[in-house]
Amino acid sequence: MYWTEILTALALVMVIEGMLPFISPTKYRQMVAEITRLSDNNIRNIGLVVMIAGLLLLFFVRG
Repeated sequence: MYWTEILTALALVMVIEGMLPFISPTKYRQMVAEITRLSDNNIRNIGLVVMIAGLLLLFFVRG
């Protein structure tokens, strides 16, 4: 049971992550170029904010 939920979540992440490069490869390329100009701390902070937002959403949905 748990593995199916984990694999379902992973599959949804892959679908969502693949949408932007599929829909607009040019904008995706520009976004990646912009990310390469950010410092490691900025990228780390963005990752932390995204993880916290995901945990809060998970808490409210599954809570």
